[in-house]
Amino acid sequence: MKQLEIKSAQQAIDLKTWALSGEGIIESKRTIGQLANVFGDEQARKKMNQDTLAYNVQAHLPAKEGTLGGLYFGTTIIQPGKVGNEYFMTRGHFHASSDRAEYYWGVKGEGMLLLMDKNRITWAEKMIPGSLHYIGADIAHRVANTGNEPLHFGAAWPSDAGHNYDEIDKNGFSARLVEVDGVPTLV
Repeated sequence: MKQLEIKSAQQAIDLKTWALSGEGIIESKRTIGQLANVFGDEQARKKMNQDTLAYNVQAHLPAKEGTLGGLYFGTTIIQPGKVGNEYFMTRGHFHASSDRAEYYWGVKGEGMLLLMDKNRITWAEKMIPGSLHYIGADIAHRVANTGNEPLHFGAAWPSDAGHNYDEIDKNGFSARLVEVDGVPTLV
């Protein structure tokens, strides 16, 4: 960049669709078929169309993963639906560098941010347009769509946080978010 140069941003967010565009945007999609053993009712998941989209993530990762002082930005859209009586949700993870925090914020739709500490105490926060969620160190997190339309949310996290999916893959969360009499309930 030249001294006193004025440039345009190289990335953008469409505020209607919440899609990211521009240089360096990556995208990842997860189908029901890719979420084996995430939901409590594995038999119900297996009976579903395995190509059904559960959620997609877009991210801008301007620094190499593991770089101290870098910051990542992402958007996630979780589709409405259930496996049995459990809402479509993200896999969930701790951070590999467990002392790293993260922000999530609601953009469109309704959902729940599920949180679990290292002692396996689990709680949830309602996620709605405009809600802001600070996820502290040593807290596992996943998001479920509890509404009838796609749930859109944003995230910002340190580039050296990493993702530890293994703990959740092995042991899951200590509670599940299911629909009971039409109401999202932690059980």
